[in-house]
Amino acid sequence: MRRSETVVTGIGLATPAGIGADATWRRLCAGTPTASADPGLAGLPVDFSCRVPDAELAAALGRGLRWRTDRFIHLALAAAQEAIRDAGLQPGEWDADRVAVVIGVGSSGRDTDLHVAQCLTSGRYQKISPTTVPRALPNMAAGEIAADLGAKGPGLGVSTACASGATAIGVGRQLLKGGMCDIALVGGAESACGPLSAMGFWRLGALSTRRHDPAGASRPFETERDGFVLAEGAGVLVLERAEHARARGATGKAVLSGFGATSDAHHPTSPHPEGEGAVRALRAALAEAELTPGDVHHVNAHGTSTKVNDRMEAAVLHRVFRGPPPVTATKSILGHSLGAAGAVEAAVCVLSLQHQSIHPTANLDIPEPGIDLDIVTKAARTCRMDTVMSTSFGFGGQNAVLVFHAP
Repeated sequence: MRRSETVVTGIGLATPAGIGADATWRRLCAGTPTASADPGLAGLPVDFSCRVPDAELAAALGRGLRWRTDRFIHLALAAAQEAIRDAGLQPGEWDADRVAVVIGVGSSGRDTDLHVAQCLTSGRYQKISPTTVPRALPNMAAGEIAADLGAKGPGLGVSTACASGATAIGVGRQLLKGGMCDIALVGGAESACGPLSAMGFWRLGALSTRRHDPAGASRPFETERDGFVLAEGAGVLVLERAEHARARGATGKAVLSGFGATSDAHHPTSPHPEGEGAVRALRAALAEAELTPGDVHHVNAHGTSTKVNDRMEAAVLHRVFRGPPPVTATKSILGHSLGAAGAVEAAVCVLSLQHQSIHPTANLDIPEPGIDLDIVTKAARTCRMDTVMSTSFGFGGQNAVLVFHAP
């Protein structure tokens, strides 16, 4: 590790595969989708999603904390606590003023919003909790993590829609490079599987309506894809400068070497038709990492399973790489956790480097003609990898790309 490098020393995940990086990695390698019928969406045009197991989440957090905070915060806390343990850090022993928390959230408190709306329309004003405002603020994922762990450095909430988690990781890296902290807890969290989000995305035509086969609904790059599957989750990484990690005897799991962020400046929900902003983000991340496209051995694609986004991303990968490396789409198994997705997929990139393996893309039976990518399917692929890339694209035309390499 070079002195100036930013290293990942801890990983925490809370996904529909379970709480913990090991549970998520096993499910991904098995290639088994997590989508299933969702009782909270019963009777709606889309009645399935990918949810984090309630029992596992409850076991990870205290009852009082769960009562006063929203579910996206529960997920963020569970992931952050695991990341700290994985990094071998003891909050009581660190320099709290030098620990930053940066968490991306696309939207927040939707279940709380629905409850308040129901109380207002029925005149039950006293049923509105005094915790309503703080539990729904997007920055409270970072705020509650800081309070729980005693992190007193910069605390930031980042929101770039479905790129939020990846953007937060890039921002945390910049805080480290700028000398504003020694440790940065970075990532994303989101829980938007309720009726408000489901019906909003359904009206946009963005969700799969494959009600007869929820497990087969998320099918990135596949000919018969018809939209994404709503999911929830959280991913948190511990970032440190290499010299700081080395001084405390920690081993870097990967090096975060490149970050690219751009805006399409094109449309509220549709990407630029030629992926112009996405291309610039990929190239910016490679330039910061001082790498060429040929140095990248694997891409964890944004891969939403929507017609427009998958076509755009495939075209972008061909334009940047002129022969893209092996690709996988984590959302085929875990669904689309919106603001958390970029952080979850960044963590999966680090796991891929550690295991030297690429998990399969589920439900890819017949790739759409013209996609022409080397997409890993059916079974995990073992291969030599030194450098991997994760791509994230969000509403508002906001793009974030991360590059990791082996330490």
